[in-house]
Amino acid sequence: MVPQERLDQIIQRFQYLEAAMAQAAGGEIAALAREYSDLRPVIDQIGEWRRLHADLAGARALLQDPDMRALAEEEIADLKARLPQAEQALQLALLPRDEADTRPAILEIRPGTGGEEAALFAGDLLRMYQRYAETRGWTFDIVGMQATELGGIREVLAHVKGDNVFARLKYESGVHRVQRVPATESGGRIHTSAATVAVLPEAQDVDIRIDPADLRIDTMRSSGAGGQHVNTTDSAVRITHLPTGIVVTSSEKSQHRNREIAMQVLKTRLYDLERQRQHSERSASRAAQVGSGDRSERIRTYNFPQGRVTDHRINLTLYRLDQVMAGDLDEVIDALSADERARLLAEMDA
Repeated sequence: MVPQERLDQIIQRFQYLEAAMAQAAGGEIAALAREYSDLRPVIDQIGEWRRLHADLAGARALLQDPDMRALAEEEIADLKARLPQAEQALQLALLPRDEADTRPAILEIRPGTGGEEAALFAGDLLRMYQRYAETRGWTFDIVGMQATELGGIREVLAHVKGDNVFARLKYESGVHRVQRVPATESGGRIHTSAATVAVLPEAQDVDIRIDPADLRIDTMRSSGAGGQHVNTTDSAVRITHLPTGIVVTSSEKSQHRNREIAMQVLKTRLYDLERQRQHSERSASRAAQVGSGDRSERIRTYNFPQGRVTDHRINLTLYRLDQVMAGDLDEVIDALSADERARLLAEMDA
């Protein structure tokens, strides 16, 4: 079980935050309030766990009284039955939190191997995440997309905002593989193709400071679908971050809006690099996150002929492909989240 000294330190920190918030102001109070809010559930679980132990000690003391013995034995049995659940709840509350879990996210989808079928599948994944966002009450804004002439997607960038967006979507990063008969296949043969998904937590202004001298900003002509120059303007913006070589583009109608979008995406990618540097043991590099797009590198397979979805990280198979593609992702994400909690608990006990 968790050492009492650690529990005492958490309580002392919580009391300090309570006192500090009464005297703080501006940005400082916001930071204190976030930490205070994060610790509140932990404090509640510590209190519940300690109350059960105090009640258990009191009930055991009553065993010495012949008139109270039977009642005490009944209470002891009840308290002992409740203790394991309270101990597990406390351990879960003490698990290290990813401070990015509550943030909005930038979602990127690109086709991997498989040609036009991979681009069509990338479009299917986009619609799947759009529907999932709707069920969660999130906002899902496409900030950049390149479509193919057959309705597939060469690349799409979306900004997703709402409660615990990154906490839910972070498990989607990687290679998604599809097995089905393409609409373009006349012989009825099953093809295997892939698309890559990357989910990055949105950066905040306090996270990343960018030196303007490190940027090269170019304006370009926007183009229509399939490379056709229809109603072109010079509104598209490309920003290159010279120290890292990261390039971001945005091609909305407003050049001013494009600069805002491109800067936000750049900050998000730089923030992700910093997270990787600080937590290399917990977050893989972005390249490892999505792989090369090869069919053999996959986190999940969508098999249309069999109507099944398999997540290879936890060996979970569901025969409800239609519902998953319609945005019903909670069962898969809940299982991945539970697996991560179990792993973290095992590391705590090691």
